[in-house]
Amino acid sequence: MDKATLAAYDGNAAAFAQDWHDQPAPVDLHAIVRRFFTPGSCADIGCGSGREVGWLDANGYPAHGYDASEGLLQEARRRYPASRFTCAPLPELEGIADAGYDNLLCETVIMHLPAADILPSVQRMLAILKPGGVLYLSWRVTRDADQRDKHDRLYAAFDAGVVRDALQGCALLLDEEVVSESSGKVIHRLVARKPA
Repeated sequence: MDKATLAAYDGNAAAFAQDWHDQPAPVDLHAIVRRFFTPGSCADIGCGSGREVGWLDANGYPAHGYDASEGLLQEARRRYPASRFTCAPLPELEGIADAGYDNLLCETVIMHLPAADILPSVQRMLAILKPGGVLYLSWRVTRDADQRDKHDRLYAAFDAGVVRDALQGCALLLDEEVVSESSGKVIHRLVARKPA
């Protein structure tokens, strides 16, 4: 992950966690998970303060949350003490076995990566999915050039084609650009099934 972005999350973890938990529930995301995910285990890559891990665990998708920010992981462990959380930054996702999960959720994370890390990150996420597993991937859309917000978090500008290239050979089940019901931001969503 971009170092300034990671420093922002580590330095302000409690405030970011409170902001996310105060947002409306992402019912649009939940509907997509119910529509496309297969029953079974789920990795939440970039789990932040654990909101989606908590929901996944409660809705039949036993989840393990992974994040690069130790500060956010502390928040996640405090809020969801019965759930599992581990530090594993993209693109390496070190310590996560290949072909270990039925589903993978990566909600608005990859836009915080330098452009050169996006393709290997998506390829690595595919590697940890079981054959026939389902990947949900979204990112906040930034036009024209990279931007940084007031916290110095990176929002990389990149073409969705980079992600589609990493998913070659997968069945694309959903590919859309929408306004998130939770954050109100324009996001791109892709759902793909790994070949069996």
